[in-house]
Amino acid sequence: MGIIKTEKLVFEYIRRDEEGNVEGITRAVDEVDLDVKQGDFIAILGHNGSGKSTLAKHINAILYPTEGTVWVDGMDTSEYKNLWDVRQSAGMVFQNPDNQIIGQVVEEDVGFGPENMGVPTKEIWERVEESLKAVGMYEYRKHSPNKLSGGQKQRVSIAGVIAMHPKCIILDEPTAMLDPNGRKEVIRAVRALNAAEGITVVLITHYMEEIIHADRVFVMDKGKIAMEGTPREIFSQVERLKELRLDVPQVTLLAHELQKGGLKIPDGMLTTDELVEALLQGA
Repeated sequence: MGIIKTEKLVFEYIRRDEEGNVEGITRAVDEVDLDVKQGDFIAILGHNGSGKSTLAKHINAILYPTEGTVWVDGMDTSEYKNLWDVRQSAGMVFQNPDNQIIGQVVEEDVGFGPENMGVPTKEIWERVEESLKAVGMYEYRKHSPNKLSGGQKQRVSIAGVIAMHPKCIILDEPTAMLDPNGRKEVIRAVRALNAAEGITVVLITHYMEEIIHADRVFVMDKGKIAMEGTPREIFSQVERLKELRLDVPQVTLLAHELQKGGLKIPDGMLTTDELVEALLQGA
């Protein structure tokens, strides 16, 4: 079993009227099977309402299955006795960094989680230093979070999760509120953590450009896994992605249009450099 596994996971939102009577049921996650190995970098894509954020909240035991099972590091998330250990194993980073940052100084904020876990003071400061260095924010340790850019705040949020020494980090659209430079900063930090520290990463996003370095990609639609594969396999299916109302990276779309125009270009172009090389080889 991997670090994260779901088996026929179902989650339903129940809508009730003012008297408590059931008005309707929405199935947000519909029999999803996942198996994520330790050290994997997986990305979960999908348009708004596809179920990807609801799925993410199950991995951190914020939500519990209506049907099926979720295991994190071998622990069933629906068992209350596992709650603390599950959340320590799988740290969560949300869309808005302002909702996660509570300290007046960066290093105090990053040390908040380990302090609540009862980690000895000396080790807390060691973890704070290690975590801030891992996301490239150590030089800002004495700064007020309020003076930081959006991308810097989000990196501090990630450092706060890392300081708790999780085996896995779930990032629920962590760049949704950031500008392009902020998005690049955060994704670069996440990739470095995965490569250097071996931390399992589950990235929930709708920005296709963010997933080109993932090991595997899952595309959700109407609560189900609609597509699964490597980034290249996913990007090779431009028309299918359009059907699922997902934006396609410009370089992938350009390569696709050039293919339709008769140029012999491999499927699933991921970067501009790849496309340029393919065009030069075909010249």
